[in-house]
Amino acid sequence: MTETNKNGKIIAIVTMCFIFAMISFVTNMGAPFGNIWGFEYPFAKAWGNLMNFAAYLFMGIPAGKMLTKYGYKKTALIALIVGIVGLCFQYLSSLVGAGTYVFTYDNIPVALNLIIYLLGAFICGFCVCMLNTVVNPMLNLLGGGGNKGNQLIQVGGTLNSLTGTLTPLLAGVLVGTVTKDTSMSDVAPLLFIGMAVFAISFVIISRVAIPEPTLGKVAPKYERSPLAFRHCMLGVIAIFFYVGIEIGIPMELNFYVTDLGFEGAAAAGGTLAAAYWLLMMIGRACSSAISGKVSTKLQLSTVSAVAILLLVIAIFMPESVTISFSGHDVPAKAFLIPACGLCTSIMWGGIFNLSVEGLGKYTEAASGIFMTMVVGGGVMPLLQETIAKSVGPILSYWLVIAMLAYILFYALIGCKNVNQDIPVE
Repeated sequence: MTETNKNGKIIAIVTMCFIFAMISFVTNMGAPFGNIWGFEYPFAKAWGNLMNFAAYLFMGIPAGKMLTKYGYKKTALIALIVGIVGLCFQYLSSLVGAGTYVFTYDNIPVALNLIIYLLGAFICGFCVCMLNTVVNPMLNLLGGGGNKGNQLIQVGGTLNSLTGTLTPLLAGVLVGTVTKDTSMSDVAPLLFIGMAVFAISFVIISRVAIPEPTLGKVAPKYERSPLAFRHCMLGVIAIFFYVGIEIGIPMELNFYVTDLGFEGAAAAGGTLAAAYWLLMMIGRACSSAISGKVSTKLQLSTVSAVAILLLVIAIFMPESVTISFSGHDVPAKAFLIPACGLCTSIMWGGIFNLSVEGLGKYTEAASGIFMTMVVGGGVMPLLQETIAKSVGPILSYWLVIAMLAYILFYALIGCKNVNQDIPVE
């Protein structure tokens, strides 16, 4: 490899990692914003998160097709423009429509401002879906696939977790305690930061050379679907569950601590949710250091088992066991749950890496399908919140345990490519 090509590859890797960071910053606005809307609309706590991930259902496959038609760079630039528009809509929800009621839900009049916010969350979902479609296959490609490809995905995931840590932490600091007077205007600085970073990202990416493995080439002929590969099909299901796990764990934790009701509870909930993302960052950093030597399969099976153990302990731990935090006694289980961040940290990259291994020309199409299944990050946390309303937030983690059990099965058995007879060139 020439020095020029080597430098170009490094710049491309840095750019992809930068995009990876932006995905989490926008996505993690759902839970703290849900606390704000949930005060006036208790039923809508998880709606913003649902709308953000529902966009994947509509955009996942089209985003995969955009890679083939427009290339990685143009797809990323389009995504950034869409992201700015989505954040603008969320900001507009703090300015207009508060007194204009559109319909009634659960005997509560719903104002136009909630509709505008949900539309903004939906538009942001299109943005992060396209960015996800770009960054994962590109990092895997730049790493040469296999363990090295997974290693680069984990490096990008480390930055993803860093920004994921900042979002709930900053929101908690800006809001403090959620009251009837708390509104989206209180978190407007967070939205402005997002808009600015997207704008800066647009300028940087527009000036960087990105490898385009499919652009300008004749579209490959697909004799089969990527789902014809058993390990890919089972991986698609694993991704659906994983994103539900990743979002559901800190979201329900944030709601649980905030609802304890002491002064500064929202800030405490945001801090503990941020701790989850911080531990994800640490876990991904550690994984990126060992992924060249330790197999993805071993890493994924180990962390799945440990996460199950942590949540089982948290569920059965008495609430009388407390830790002093922010001058208040907080159940110790609220500190045990964020530790799952160390485990979930490597799951996204690990599942994606194992699922596309050996797919060849089917990789881009598989990436689009994977992005569609990220809708699980909206569906499963909403289901978890529904369960939490019936049996309590802590017992709702049994749903998370069930999903983790499936991922453990995938790591141990389901990830094996049993369809190597299918031509992939």
